[in-house]
Amino acid sequence: MERRSFLARGAVVTGAALTATAGPFQGLVAAHADTARTGRGGPRPGPGFGALAPTPDRTDGQVRLHLPKGFAYRSLGVAGEPMSDGVPTPSRHDGMAAFRGQRGGTVLIRNHEVPGVAPAFGNPSDAYDPSCGGGTTTLTLDRRGNLVDQRVSINGTMMNCSGGPMPWGSWVTCEEAVDGPDVVPAFPGQDNSKLTRKHGYIFEVPLYGRARREPIRNAGRFQHESVAFDPVSGAVFLTEDNFVAPCGFYRYVPPVHPLRAGRLLDGGRLQMLAVRGRPNAPLQLGQPRGATYEVDWVDITDPDPAHAPGTSWFTASSAVANQGIARGAALFSRLEGSTYRHGTVYFCSTQGGAAAPGDELPPVPFPRFGEGRGQVWAYDILRRRLRLVYESPHSQVLDLPDNIAVSPNGTLILCEDGDGDNYLRGLTQKGEIFDISRMVTPAGDADAEFAGATFSPDGDTLFVNMQSVIGRTFAISGPWDRC
Repeated sequence: MERRSFLARGAVVTGAALTATAGPFQGLVAAHADTARTGRGGPRPGPGFGALAPTPDRTDGQVRLHLPKGFAYRSLGVAGEPMSDGVPTPSRHDGMAAFRGQRGGTVLIRNHEVPGVAPAFGNPSDAYDPSCGGGTTTLTLDRRGNLVDQRVSINGTMMNCSGGPMPWGSWVTCEEAVDGPDVVPAFPGQDNSKLTRKHGYIFEVPLYGRARREPIRNAGRFQHESVAFDPVSGAVFLTEDNFVAPCGFYRYVPPVHPLRAGRLLDGGRLQMLAVRGRPNAPLQLGQPRGATYEVDWVDITDPDPAHAPGTSWFTASSAVANQGIARGAALFSRLEGSTYRHGTVYFCSTQGGAAAPGDELPPVPFPRFGEGRGQVWAYDILRRRLRLVYESPHSQVLDLPDNIAVSPNGTLILCEDGDGDNYLRGLTQKGEIFDISRMVTPAGDADAEFAGATFSPDGDTLFVNMQSVIGRTFAISGPWDRC
């Protein structure tokens, strides 16, 4: 069952707010009033951009995206097409990063968020768990953007949602799952007894060659979504996407600085963010204008808990977060994409914020944690200061932001994961929300969404995925220097 289909079926924080300080996105207002100036899908041009218009895919002439004038795109790495190693391209394209390749080319490492129990793509003898259909593929493009190689880089993992690039030349991929032979699945019809390994970890995937298939267990077993690396401290910041319970914002401190080790080592310390002086601060709720908080970090004593056979998914999915909450950690709703820039980690709370009257999320048959249309947060690593960058006032303005990227000029790029039409939105440092692209929903796949936005090393191309049954990667060119 697709996550959004499952979701579709179914007090203001005070006291700890602090005076804001100067910096990128400083002074943006929560629920910015002037961003709701048009209806959904109406022209909302960004800085120098015009209204969106149907734009044919240069690969085959089909209209899959609406873009401003001056932008063009083409598809590559389409699900089902044979890769260079003979393996059919997996579906459900998700998080992704672009790296500088050889001779001016680009290397993309791309997640495939295949859920549940399914045969591993590629060679099952190479798989972490042959009963899981998730993993990553690596695409090599030449200096002109032509796809010259595509192959499996890790297989046999589950629900590879997002992750994060590492500056030594690797991608850390995240399992948004806690399934295993010890856990009873959340959804009927899935047989976890077929699984051979525990899931819910992060894995490092090198730029070239195959991954080691060794989970970083001390970085936690939970619904991992994304990671962001701080090259100064060597810490890795992690988000958690649990749609039924409070989520945490974590940091993993490896035993050796990764820039010295040349890779991410297991055996470090996992911690969870807490608002100083306010235990269990409910940050999933609507925030006051310019909300800023000083924070501390609380230790997670058992990051890889052993579950007794027959443990329910709902219990297992909260086992790590509940340790932090018991020590006063802050509460978020569905933390998803994250990105690092100049000492700050930006991350999305997909269902955070206050619900606008008449714009409530659809009812669901379980307790849902978070009723808003999305928040964007910024964590200043040096100052240990958390700040609300933006809170959606209405789904017509921003609807459930998921993956996030940052342009060379500092504009945040937000991938929506809402119902109906999904957009790529831009959020400028002046607080302007604007439309970059609208996806034409594929026939028969209403759950399709944007995912994995990432800029090429030269900043001239935005790569982004259509997460769909027939997933594909778009390479979008245009005047990105104005973004």
